Amino acid sequence: MNNKVVIITGAAQGIGRFIATAFAKKENHVVIADINEKKGLELVNEIGKWGGSAIFVKTDVSRVADIENLMNQANQHFNGIDVLINNAGISVFSNPFELTEFDWEKVLNTNLKSVFFASKFAAMQMKEAGGSIVNIASTRALMSEPNSEAYAASKGGILALTHALAASFSPLKINVNAILPGWIENGDYSALKESDHEQHFSRRVGKPEDIARACLFLADKENDFITGSQLVIDGGMTRKMIYEEDL
Repeated sequence: MNNKVVIITGAAQGIGRFIATAFAKKENHVVIADINEKKGLELVNEIGKWGGSAIFVKTDVSRVADIENLMNQANQHFNGIDVLINNAGISVFSNPFELTEFDWEKVLNTNLKSVFFASKFAAMQMKEAGGSIVNIASTRALMSEPNSEAYAASKGGILALTHALAASFSPLKINVNAILPGWIENGDYSALKESDHEQHFSRRVGKPEDIARACLFLADKENDFITGSQLVIDGGMTRKMIYEEDL
Protein backbone atom coordinates (compact mmCIF):
# COMPACT_ATOMS: atom_id res chain seq x y z
CA MET A 1 0.00 0.00 0.00
CA ASN A 2 1.15 3.53 -0.70
CA ASN A 3 -0.10 7.10 -1.11
CA LYS A 4 -2.55 6.65 1.77
CA VAL A 5 -3.17 9.14 4.57
CA VAL A 6 -2.36 7.39 7.85
CA ILE A 7 -2.92 8.81 11.33
CA ILE A 8 -1.02 7.25 14.23
CA THR A 9 -1.75 8.37 17.79
CA GLY A 10 1.07 8.18 20.30
CA ALA A 11 3.47 8.15 17.36
CA ALA A 12 6.34 10.22 18.72
CA GLN A 13 8.02 7.33 20.53
CA GLY A 14 7.86 3.64 21.34
CA ILE A 15 5.82 1.31 19.17
CA GLY A 16 4.00 4.25 17.57
CA ARG A 17 7.25 5.67 16.20
CA PHE A 18 8.04 2.38 14.45
CA ILE A 19 4.50 2.19 13.05
CA ALA A 20 4.76 5.73 11.67
CA THR A 21 8.15 5.02 10.11
CA ALA A 22 6.91 1.78 8.53
CA PHE A 23 3.99 3.51 6.83
CA ALA A 24 6.16 6.42 5.71
CA LYS A 25 8.69 4.03 4.13
CA LYS A 26 5.81 2.57 2.09
CA GLU A 27 5.30 6.07 0.60
CA ASN A 28 2.25 6.96 2.63
CA HIS A 29 1.41 10.36 4.10
CA VAL A 30 1.80 10.04 7.86
CA VAL A 31 0.13 12.19 10.52
CA ILE A 32 2.01 11.93 13.80
CA ALA A 33 -0.27 12.67 16.75
CA ASP A 34 1.29 12.94 20.19
CA ILE A 35 1.39 15.11 23.27
CA ASN A 36 5.20 15.27 23.04
CA GLU A 37 5.83 18.04 20.53
CA LYS A 38 9.63 17.85 20.65
CA LYS A 39 9.83 14.15 19.80
CA GLY A 40 6.99 14.45 17.30
CA LEU A 41 8.73 17.17 15.31
CA GLU A 42 12.00 15.24 15.49
CA LEU A 43 10.29 12.29 13.83
CA VAL A 44 8.78 14.50 11.13
CA ASN A 45 12.24 15.85 10.36
CA GLU A 46 13.73 12.37 10.35
CA ILE A 47 11.12 11.10 7.89
CA GLY A 48 11.57 14.17 5.72
CA LYS A 49 15.33 13.59 5.44
CA TRP A 50 14.80 10.42 3.43
CA GLY A 51 11.98 11.86 1.35
CA GLY A 52 9.00 10.70 3.39
CA SER A 53 5.80 12.67 3.90
CA ALA A 54 4.77 13.48 7.48
CA ILE A 55 3.20 16.19 9.60
CA PHE A 56 2.87 16.55 13.37
CA VAL A 57 -0.30 17.53 15.19
CA LYS A 58 0.05 18.03 18.93
CA THR A 59 -2.73 15.98 20.48
CA ASP A 60 -3.83 15.00 23.95
CA VAL A 61 -6.03 12.02 23.08
CA SER A 62 -7.80 12.21 26.42
CA ARG A 63 -9.42 15.45 25.15
CA VAL A 64 -12.18 15.06 22.58
CA ALA A 65 -11.57 18.56 21.21
CA ASP A 66 -7.93 17.66 20.48
CA ILE A 67 -9.01 14.50 18.66
CA GLU A 68 -11.50 16.38 16.51
CA ASN A 69 -8.83 18.96 15.69
CA LEU A 70 -6.41 16.16 14.73
CA MET A 71 -8.84 14.71 12.20
CA ASN A 72 -9.66 18.12 10.77
CA GLN A 73 -5.96 19.01 10.42
CA ALA A 74 -5.22 15.71 8.67
CA ASN A 75 -8.15 16.12 6.29
CA GLN A 76 -7.29 19.71 5.46
CA HIS A 77 -3.61 18.94 4.86
CA PHE A 78 -3.97 15.71 2.89
CA ASN A 79 -7.59 15.91 1.68
CA GLY A 80 -8.89 12.79 3.39
CA ILE A 81 -8.08 9.98 5.81
CA ASP A 82 -7.50 6.34 4.83
CA VAL A 83 -6.07 4.66 7.92
CA LEU A 84 -6.22 5.29 11.66
CA ILE A 85 -3.94 3.51 14.12
CA ASN A 86 -5.18 4.03 17.68
CA ASN A 87 -1.90 3.42 19.45
CA ALA A 88 -1.72 6.02 22.25
CA GLY A 89 -1.86 4.62 25.74
CA ILE A 90 -0.64 4.97 29.30
CA SER A 91 -0.47 2.66 32.29
CA VAL A 92 -0.96 3.21 35.99
CA PHE A 93 -0.30 0.20 38.21
CA SER A 94 -1.71 0.56 41.68
CA ASN A 95 -3.13 -1.55 44.46
CA PRO A 96 -6.90 -1.53 43.78
CA PHE A 97 -7.52 -0.26 47.31
CA GLU A 98 -5.31 2.73 46.56
CA LEU A 99 -6.30 3.41 42.94
CA THR A 100 -7.80 6.90 42.78
CA GLU A 101 -10.69 8.13 40.69
CA PHE A 102 -8.27 10.55 38.99
CA ASP A 103 -5.90 7.77 37.87
CA TRP A 104 -8.77 5.50 36.82
CA GLU A 105 -10.25 8.22 34.60
CA LYS A 106 -6.83 9.23 33.28
CA VAL A 107 -6.14 5.70 32.03
CA LEU A 108 -9.63 5.06 30.68
CA ASN A 109 -9.84 8.44 28.96
CA THR A 110 -6.44 8.06 27.31
CA ASN A 111 -6.63 4.38 26.39
CA LEU A 112 -10.31 3.75 25.70
CA LYS A 113 -12.34 6.91 25.30
CA SER A 114 -9.80 8.15 22.76
CA VAL A 115 -10.25 5.03 20.62
CA PHE A 116 -13.98 5.64 20.25
CA PHE A 117 -13.79 9.34 19.49
CA ALA A 118 -10.78 9.06 17.19
CA SER A 119 -12.56 6.29 15.28
CA LYS A 120 -15.76 8.34 15.14
CA PHE A 121 -14.14 11.48 13.75
CA ALA A 122 -11.85 9.57 11.40
CA ALA A 123 -14.79 7.57 10.00
CA MET A 124 -16.59 10.81 9.21
CA GLN A 125 -13.69 11.65 6.87
CA MET A 126 -13.53 8.09 5.45
CA LYS A 127 -17.22 7.85 4.52
CA GLU A 128 -16.90 8.02 0.73
CA ALA A 129 -13.85 5.81 0.16
CA GLY A 130 -13.91 3.54 3.21
CA GLY A 131 -10.80 2.83 5.20
CA SER A 132 -9.15 0.89 7.98
CA ILE A 133 -8.91 1.35 11.74
CA VAL A 134 -6.41 -0.62 13.82
CA ASN A 135 -6.67 -0.47 17.60
CA ILE A 136 -3.64 -1.37 19.68
CA ALA A 137 -4.87 -3.32 22.70
CA SER A 138 -2.72 -5.70 24.78
CA THR A 139 -2.51 -9.30 25.90
CA ARG A 140 -3.34 -7.81 29.31
CA ALA A 141 -6.90 -7.73 28.02
CA LEU A 142 -6.75 -11.54 28.27
CA MET A 143 -4.56 -12.13 31.33
CA SER A 144 -3.38 -10.09 34.28
CA GLU A 145 -0.86 -9.44 37.00
CA PRO A 146 -1.90 -7.86 40.30
CA ASN A 147 -2.57 -4.13 40.49
CA SER A 148 -3.40 -3.66 36.80
CA GLU A 149 -7.16 -3.05 37.00
CA ALA A 150 -7.34 0.28 35.16
CA TYR A 151 -5.01 -0.77 32.37
CA ALA A 152 -6.69 -4.17 31.96
CA ALA A 153 -10.14 -2.57 31.87
CA SER A 154 -9.05 -0.10 29.19
CA LYS A 155 -7.47 -2.77 26.98
CA GLY A 156 -10.36 -5.18 27.46
CA GLY A 157 -12.73 -2.39 26.51
CA ILE A 158 -10.81 -1.86 23.28
CA LEU A 159 -11.56 -5.46 22.23
CA ALA A 160 -15.31 -5.01 22.74
CA LEU A 161 -15.25 -1.60 21.08
CA THR A 162 -13.39 -3.06 18.09
CA HIS A 163 -16.10 -5.53 17.11
CA ALA A 164 -18.86 -3.01 17.90
CA LEU A 165 -17.29 -0.42 15.59
CA ALA A 166 -16.68 -3.08 12.93
CA ALA A 167 -20.42 -3.75 12.92
CA SER A 168 -21.44 -0.09 12.87
CA PHE A 169 -18.93 0.97 10.22
CA SER A 170 -19.51 -2.02 7.95
CA PRO A 171 -21.90 -0.14 5.61
CA LEU A 172 -19.18 2.49 5.15
CA LYS A 173 -16.60 -0.14 4.09
CA ILE A 174 -14.44 0.66 7.10
CA ASN A 175 -12.65 -2.32 8.63
CA VAL A 176 -11.88 -2.25 12.35
CA ASN A 177 -9.43 -4.67 13.96
CA ALA A 178 -7.39 -4.95 17.13
CA ILE A 179 -3.79 -5.98 17.71
CA LEU A 180 -2.83 -7.42 21.09
CA PRO A 181 0.92 -7.04 21.62
CA GLY A 182 2.63 -9.16 24.23
CA TRP A 183 6.12 -8.36 25.50
CA ILE A 184 7.47 -5.81 23.03
CA GLU A 185 10.85 -4.46 24.05
CA ASN A 186 11.29 -0.75 23.35
CA GLY A 187 14.55 -0.40 25.24
CA ASP A 188 17.93 -2.08 24.93
CA TYR A 189 17.11 -5.39 23.25
CA SER A 190 20.66 -6.68 23.73
CA ALA A 191 20.26 -6.35 27.51
CA LEU A 192 17.55 -9.02 27.64
CA LYS A 193 18.43 -12.34 29.27
CA GLU A 194 18.13 -15.76 27.65
CA SER A 195 15.38 -16.58 30.14
CA ASP A 196 13.40 -13.61 28.83
CA HIS A 197 13.44 -15.01 25.31
CA GLU A 198 12.73 -18.56 26.48
CA GLN A 199 9.35 -17.48 27.87
CA HIS A 200 8.12 -17.42 24.26
CA PHE A 201 7.44 -20.20 21.74
CA SER A 202 9.20 -17.93 19.25
CA ARG A 203 12.34 -18.08 21.44
CA ARG A 204 12.60 -14.30 21.42
CA VAL A 205 11.01 -11.22 22.94
CA GLY A 206 9.00 -9.08 20.53
CA LYS A 207 10.21 -5.96 18.77
CA PRO A 208 8.23 -2.85 17.74
CA GLU A 209 8.74 -3.82 14.11
CA ASP A 210 6.59 -6.91 14.72
CA ILE A 211 3.63 -4.67 15.53
CA ALA A 212 4.36 -2.26 12.69
CA ARG A 213 4.25 -5.07 10.11
CA ALA A 214 0.91 -6.24 11.48
CA CYS A 215 -0.49 -2.73 11.13
CA LEU A 216 0.61 -2.62 7.49
CA PHE A 217 -1.10 -5.97 6.91
CA LEU A 218 -4.42 -5.01 8.49
CA ALA A 219 -4.48 -1.61 6.79
CA ASP A 220 -4.03 -3.11 3.32
CA LYS A 221 -7.27 -2.97 1.32
CA GLU A 222 -6.52 -6.42 -0.09
CA ASN A 223 -7.15 -7.76 3.41
CA ASP A 224 -10.63 -6.25 3.72
CA PHE A 225 -12.14 -9.65 4.60
CA ILE A 226 -10.55 -9.23 8.03
CA THR A 227 -12.69 -7.07 10.32
CA GLY A 228 -13.82 -7.20 13.92
CA SER A 229 -10.83 -9.45 14.60
CA GLN A 230 -8.22 -9.71 17.34
CA LEU A 231 -4.63 -10.45 16.33
CA VAL A 232 -2.46 -11.60 19.22
CA ILE A 233 1.24 -10.92 18.60
CA ASP A 234 3.13 -12.30 21.57
CA GLY A 235 5.46 -15.03 20.35
CA GLY A 236 3.06 -17.58 21.80
CA MET A 237 3.59 -16.35 25.35
CA THR A 238 -0.10 -16.45 26.31
CA ARG A 239 -0.33 -20.04 25.06
CA LYS A 240 2.64 -21.38 26.99
CA MET A 241 1.79 -23.48 30.03
CA ILE A 242 3.85 -22.64 33.10
CA TYR A 243 4.68 -25.34 35.66
CA GLU A 244 6.20 -24.87 39.09
CA GLU A 245 9.59 -26.10 37.92
CA ASP A 246 9.62 -23.37 35.25
CA LEU A 247 9.42 -20.63 37.88
